[in-house]
Amino acid sequence: MPAISHRYDFVYLFDVANGNPNGDPDAGNMPRLDPETGLGLVTDVCLKRKVRNFVAMARGDEPGHRIYMAERAVLNLQHREAYAALGLESEKKKLPKKDGDARALTRWMCDNFYDIRAFGAVMSTEVNVGQVRGPVQLTFAQSLDPIVPLEISITRSSVTNEADALKNDRTMGRKHIVPYGLYRAHGFVSARLANDSRKGTGFSEDDLALFWRALAEMFDHDRSAARGEMTARRLIVFEHESDLGDAPAHKLFERVSVARANGAEGPPRSYADYRVAVDDADLPARVKLLELV
Repeated sequence: MPAISHRYDFVYLFDVANGNPNGDPDAGNMPRLDPETGLGLVTDVCLKRKVRNFVAMARGDEPGHRIYMAERAVLNLQHREAYAALGLESEKKKLPKKDGDARALTRWMCDNFYDIRAFGAVMSTEVNVGQVRGPVQLTFAQSLDPIVPLEISITRSSVTNEADALKNDRTMGRKHIVPYGLYRAHGFVSARLANDSRKGTGFSEDDLALFWRALAEMFDHDRSAARGEMTARRLIVFEHESDLGDAPAHKLFERVSVARANGAEGPPRSYADYRVAVDDADLPARVKLLELV
């Protein structure tokens, strides 16, 4: 399938209720936040992980949809697969001297792993298969209002072994939640990085449709006691006619505004406390607005 030929910029809104959308391991797994503003943060890595998990669940058994950065994956073993498939000898830290062989190794990795085609990868480990820039990139998500993480005390009624049972002592623990937060992330899809004749990943229209579906549905398959209720609320996409783009991304993002709804008072506690407005009047020539969620 041919690579995409249009550039895309998008605004992604999602929310969390009584859960931890992205814990910080350096802070006892508390929800991430900007200490100067109090705004909540969710990393791009966290969002990409959820996309990867959805793709693995929805299409992982199909050719070309394996996940490179899978949990507990041994990357060098996957690199050796590329050498074996092409009948090449692997030499530590070095790509083959023939430029065609080096490109073929990177191309094999792109063809077989969805997340390499989408997000790119640095694969110059001990078993080197090159590196490639991905056409799909996401920013950190940031909450629209400051969040106040709550630390909830919990207890475990069961014990691990017989010795603990004799103590009759219940284990105490902590759980961190955000009562409510609406988060906004921006994203970019570059057709040039997908279809460049030498370095393009081959990210296709089918891959793009799967990516949009992942953003819309991934939270439905990522439930856990820690994350509470997370929901994709809006996915607003600006499609450019050309592969280089026909308007600056920041100007398009400014057309999407999020404000407190009329009459909403106190700290926000639901999506109904916000109003999302999209200015679709006088769009730049050759730019199309798509609302996918």
